[in-house]
Amino acid sequence: MTAIYVENLTKMYGSFTAVDRISFEIPEGEIFGLLGPNGAGKTTAISMLATLLKPTSGAAMINGHSIAGGEDGVRRSIGIVFQDQSLDEELTAFENMDFHGRLYRIPNPLRQEKIAELLALVELDGRQHDLVKTFSGGMRRRLEIARGLLHRPKVLFLDEPTLGLDPQTRNHLWEYIERLNREAGITIILTTHYMEEADRLCDRVAIIDHGRIVALDAPGALKEAVGGDVITITSPDPAAVASAVTAAGALRAEQYDGTVRINLQHAERHIMEIVARLSGNGVPADSISIRKPTLEDVFLHFTGRSMRDETADERDRMRMYQRTARR
Repeated sequence: MTAIYVENLTKMYGSFTAVDRISFEIPEGEIFGLLGPNGAGKTTAISMLATLLKPTSGAAMINGHSIAGGEDGVRRSIGIVFQDQSLDEELTAFENMDFHGRLYRIPNPLRQEKIAELLALVELDGRQHDLVKTFSGGMRRRLEIARGLLHRPKVLFLDEPTLGLDPQTRNHLWEYIERLNREAGITIILTTHYMEEADRLCDRVAIIDHGRIVALDAPGALKEAVGGDVITITSPDPAAVASAVTAAGALRAEQYDGTVRINLQHAERHIMEIVARLSGNGVPADSISIRKPTLEDVFLHFTGRSMRDETADERDRMRMYQRTARR
């Protein structure tokens, strides 16, 4: 059964298109990722699906409810963990949970039961009466996830859930997300710009850039689409490298930032031939490495550039546009 259906969803701010006709379906129980750099349109897409923003055009259904006209049904069906913290630091963990449960009119006996169950799930039951302002970043994220699950949503939105966390805490939180999906069967849609996060957690990934979905498939299938292993050659003359190695049986040679990336099946069998060809043509090479494709290579393959944080994130771009529009 389909948990989320999206068709040509678009959000424009004047002449600026933040999300450009994106379409996808997510079956129940899947972990689906929106992967892209800051400013790509991920948060705007999530905000529309969560009924926090009205789309300019297009349609979407969440658990059978339309985001245009069925907002109450959508909101009852979803839990959301925002990119920015939304906990009350002057309340305890229990009080934050209890307040959320009251907003959703969860009856008291059930509310108490679910709070205890969820705080135990995220290993905060021993800290339930401590003020949130005493919590670490990872503890706050875990509490936000627990709070988002209190009203038993069918779909959980996670917007950059591990942003700003250290690698150990991030890995710990990934385990919680996998456990939630596995044990509760909750459909999860998350936004991220961390390659490893998308690769590990997601059943399928939509790569989004400048508001458009440029590729969508399982992480393994996306990496296979790149074609073979990746050989990276660093050289002061990348154009000469690309010209020399193309005749050596390379599937593809792309120049980027002073390097040449070559996609080649069974690269280890051909590396000596490539080195000999470079040497025979007098082409200098500072370093040569071989590795399996990553989602970074997928992004480069489909967009022609590397995925990295841009100077301004999506919200900053919105603010800049709005300030310009008021002048």
